[in-house]
Amino acid sequence: MKKMMLIATLCFVVAGLGTGWADDTIKIGLHVPLTGFAASDGKSSTFGAELAVKQINEAGGVLDKKLELVIYDDQANPSQSIPVANKLIGQDRVVVGVSGSYSGPTRSAAGVFQEAQIPYLSAYAIHPDITRAGNYVFRTSFLGEVQGRAGAKLIGEIMDKKRVIMITLKNDFGKSLAAGFKEKAADFGITIVNEYEYSMKDRQFGAIVAKVKADNPEAIYASGYYFTAGPLISELRASGVNAPVIGQEGYDGSKFIEIAGKAAEGVIITTSLDRDSKVPETANYIAEFEKLAGYPADMVSASVHTAVKIAAQAMENAKSTDPVKIRDAISRISMKASTGTIEFNALGEVQKNVQNQIVRDGKWHHHSVIDDPELLAPPEK
Repeated sequence: MKKMMLIATLCFVVAGLGTGWADDTIKIGLHVPLTGFAASDGKSSTFGAELAVKQINEAGGVLDKKLELVIYDDQANPSQSIPVANKLIGQDRVVVGVSGSYSGPTRSAAGVFQEAQIPYLSAYAIHPDITRAGNYVFRTSFLGEVQGRAGAKLIGEIMDKKRVIMITLKNDFGKSLAAGFKEKAADFGITIVNEYEYSMKDRQFGAIVAKVKADNPEAIYASGYYFTAGPLISELRASGVNAPVIGQEGYDGSKFIEIAGKAAEGVIITTSLDRDSKVPETANYIAEFEKLAGYPADMVSASVHTAVKIAAQAMENAKSTDPVKIRDAISRISMKASTGTIEFNALGEVQKNVQNQIVRDGKWHHHSVIDDPELLAPPEK
């Protein structure tokens, strides 16, 4: 961990260097899980941010200055993100903060940025309380409840599956997805036969798998991250459970496919990134990310890339690095990004289409799109 923190510090933190260099750059702060259970997502988030800064600087920078990333490891731990946020604001004097991390650390950091009145963008954390921290906080991806509603439409209407088992991760992520799914399941003719819960630490699912097999569902709605979903799907398929598994953006990336192996084939997820998109902003991002990172683009990287691009565009629109003016510019922004067209409501929430992706031949591909504005509407307060 110390080695990774040292690398992050050497590469990205300029505190203590001459003020001349600092005056020639505009700092954006980023906290990500570089170590710990979510390190793979932290790595992708970092690459996404680096790509955005590279593209922006090569195009002339922002307000005739270069962008500079200041990156710290939050270990996906809420207790770490608070001192990191304070350091980014007080020591590094960033003009915008970006979270490339999970809901717990993002919720904690959001309050710090709001108190300091520094604009803060949550790239992909899903907990509803994040934007409720205040009017300096925005989110560029879906709320968990919104994505859960989309999952109900995908299963009940698009796939026409009605008898569904839920397998729910017992944390903010899983609970919010489950809440959205249950809210709309009946509207799409879904009967929830049973719901089984598991913890973040679980990697063996024998008891749940046996119950699911006995239930004989038409489909399985299973929340989780790549490191839980990979073993879960592997065990389901090994036991002979062949019902389609529908996941969410926590599965999104090559790591899930690597862990699940052949069992990943046919798994469908709701997410923000369409791998087969012909939209220039998305197609270019996917190609450039793989060139930089050496592996395929994923949702977390694209969402952080989007957040950094929004911060830069807001500064250009505001013609200023004043936090109040940047905040106002973010609230009014309308921008095409790798994860869709970004516009924010009064609560700082985004509304955009849900991209459904399926694993075919070991890669994520387009399955379908959900573009129902009423279904996908985030809360306004």
